[in-house]
Amino acid sequence: MTQWVFDLGNSRVKCAALHADGTLGHVQAVAYDEGFIASLDAVLPATLVREASMAVVASVASPARTAAVIDWLTTRVGAISLPRTQSALAGVRIAYDEPARLGVDRFLALLAARRRAARNWLVVGVGTAVTVDLLDAQGLHRGGRIAPSPQLMREALQAAAGQLPATGGHYVEFATDTLDALASGCDGAALGLVERSLLQAEDTLGERPALLLHGGGAAGLMPWLPGAALAPSLVLEGLAVWAQLGSDA
Repeated sequence: MTQWVFDLGNSRVKCAALHADGTLGHVQAVAYDEGFIASLDAVLPATLVREASMAVVASVASPARTAAVIDWLTTRVGAISLPRTQSALAGVRIAYDEPARLGVDRFLALLAARRRAARNWLVVGVGTAVTVDLLDAQGLHRGGRIAPSPQLMREALQAAAGQLPATGGHYVEFATDTLDALASGCDGAALGLVERSLLQAEDTLGERPALLLHGGGAAGLMPWLPGAALAPSLVLEGLAVWAQLGSDA
């Protein structure tokens, strides 16, 4: 059976075919706009044999966007699987008393980190929000944090004070103009959150965890986080884990 995985984020759809060994094919991204469904047609043509294909879909997008993608997929695949956060799966145990309250994207990122290695991980997603999750070497999720992303901070500042641009500037430690000060303050807030989380994780676990970054804004923070690994498609990797589990999931 041909399998596809779809990650519906807040700003774009990412998708890839799954190879027989569970690895991802070429990852493609489509931004949400008025014609985004038409853009998806180039990714998964209607000529695909429906009965021999399946899509695994994780969404944190709006209900309207999610419904649009699901409706589009029903004309192209024979089955659709919608992963949900579970208390324990694939060697990962979630810290939340109510696992369903942990976003499925965070859950899938933890599954993917565990699949990469059974070690201590600090998993950081940088999208509309910055999410931080600590996973220990035994697969126990120790909890996490959520904060606005640097881009969302910039947009919120502009909404409150229109003279403050939502883009532009460069990160420096002490800026000497407004654009650089905005970039440095908002990026610096995210970096401070990650650095604080690393310190607290080291106190909790007795060693510094490996840092794994994913999401559309992750690459922008990498230069100031030495030793971090960039995993742009970590949620898709987690979807691949879910797909491989099949009915066990």
